[in-house]
Amino acid sequence: MELKTSTAIQDTLQQAKGDVGSDWIMHHILDAPYFQFEPFNAIPLPHLSLFGFDISITKHVVFLWLVAILLIVAFKIVSNAYKKSLVPHGFANFMEVLIVFVRDDIAKPTIGKGYEKFLPYLLTVFFFILFSNFIGLVPNGATITSNISVTVTLAVISFLVTQAGGIMKNGAWGYFKGLIPSGVPAWLLPIMFVVEILGLFTKPFALAIRLFANMTAGHIIIFALIGLIFFMQTYLVAPVSIAFAIFIYLLEILVATIQAYIFTMLSSLFIGMAVHQDH
Repeated sequence: MELKTSTAIQDTLQQAKGDVGSDWIMHHILDAPYFQFEPFNAIPLPHLSLFGFDISITKHVVFLWLVAILLIVAFKIVSNAYKKSLVPHGFANFMEVLIVFVRDDIAKPTIGKGYEKFLPYLLTVFFFILFSNFIGLVPNGATITSNISVTVTLAVISFLVTQAGGIMKNGAWGYFKGLIPSGVPAWLLPIMFVVEILGLFTKPFALAIRLFANMTAGHIIIFALIGLIFFMQTYLVAPVSIAFAIFIYLLEILVATIQAYIFTMLSSLFIGMAVHQDH
């Protein structure tokens, strides 16, 4: 059974059919110099430059600020709850569960002694990624963790924290010396040193690509499933497309949480390996 529409709607469907495989999906996923609440018109955002560098405010920048504000408000609420009572309830109690989880199930097992120094960073990155992922699941929202620039920045920060932790604990010479396994023949030392140095950079690279790819893939699948309705121009495919899109959407809720956990856990693991090289 084909859609019976007016000429104008047919033209719109034909345009959507041509865009489903290309611009239509990427339009909803990639960053943009405007802010839009579908189906209303787009609101252009300021274009700024400083010393020749483009520092324009984009859609992802707006949501980056929104996540930061939500984090500040959330932890302000938790802080006020603890000031009133040592046994908070509701939202504060829920946040406490997540904080204890990061402390006891991520930081302690992977870093061990001295984990307290790195716990603030691990909590920050966990909640930032968690909030960012869930904001992207809200209608008209944008997933900033599907922006490679954001995930690379997070990975670089984790890399710097890891190297700083290892150097502060073992000293610069001791840290880089500890990268080479003991008992390696002298003629292999130059090769092993190069391999280990490359390994230092592949770890944050893997962090960035894993988070970026997982958060992008789910959104592409959802839009592609919805796009089948317009591509095939029939009501018959709508129930199947919508059912599968809802399933993937619910799966994305799980993925959003898991990705925050994985990024935090791996960052904590790399820190632990750098700090305790002798273990």
